[in-house]
Amino acid sequence: MEGKTTALVLIDMQNDFLYRKGAYPSAGLLIPESHALIGRLQQLSEKIREKDGYIVATLFTLLPAKNGEPIIPEAIKKARPFLKKGDFCPGEFGYELVEELRPADIQVQKIVPSAFHQTFLDYALKSVGIKTLLIGGIVTNSGVVATLRDAQAHGYDTHLLSNGCTAFSEQAHADTLLSLSHVTSIMTCEEAMWNLA
Repeated sequence: MEGKTTALVLIDMQNDFLYRKGAYPSAGLLIPESHALIGRLQQLSEKIREKDGYIVATLFTLLPAKNGEPIIPEAIKKARPFLKKGDFCPGEFGYELVEELRPADIQVQKIVPSAFHQTFLDYALKSVGIKTLLIGGIVTNSGVVATLRDAQAHGYDTHLLSNGCTAFSEQAHADTLLSLSHVTSIMTCEEAMWNLA
């Protein structure tokens, strides 16, 4: 993989998902081994920067309505009734990319699992010559898989980072990796670092 045409796409690595006082951990939804996940992605980010590639951060966003209450899609509201005013809100601490992975070269707000849906991501990547995407983050069976499949539809060479993404259950993570093994390259963060030219 040529570094200059490669981007690491960090799916939703935000404080509201990962910080102990964030929206999800406060509701008892914890990302397994989140510190180890952040550490692996941090090392890979440093390698990408060294090779003059791009770091892309997607940010799950709950836009505030006029009264400040979040606009939440009905499916998410049913699945995550604990989400409240201020969660995943632009400008708030919980919305931000975790400190260890900053800065991102490109940040993309998204309101659905795929980072390509109704965003400028494809335009930005193609404008700077990106052809290969290393995809990691959270959660494997939602935002990660949706973004990866849309990336393929947009013509990118995709590589899923098996230990650079996770889900709320090990089974969901493993099942998603198995299902994607037939459609994309799967490698560890360490393997991705070795393969960067």
